[in-house]
Amino acid sequence: MKYLVLLIVLAVAVGIWRSRRPTDSGTAKAAPRAHAQPQDMVACDHCGVHVPRAEALMLGQHAYCCAEHRRQHSA
Repeated sequence: MKYLVLLIVLAVAVGIWRSRRPTDSGTAKAAPRAHAQPQDMVACDHCGVHVPRAEALMLGQHAYCCAEHRRQHSA
């Protein structure tokens, strides 16, 4: 009988402890995040890989995905 009482007391204590604990991001429902806006994509003039315009390396009107391709095209 005393083990049953001890088990009930432990269950209540764990329940109280879990309810007062700060919520983890994995268990709590996260607030809806704003969706990222679409970005303009440009194709690399050397290999054709598409990259966001903000990340592309520009040389005049030509876009490149990396400095190596920009260097090879300008040479």
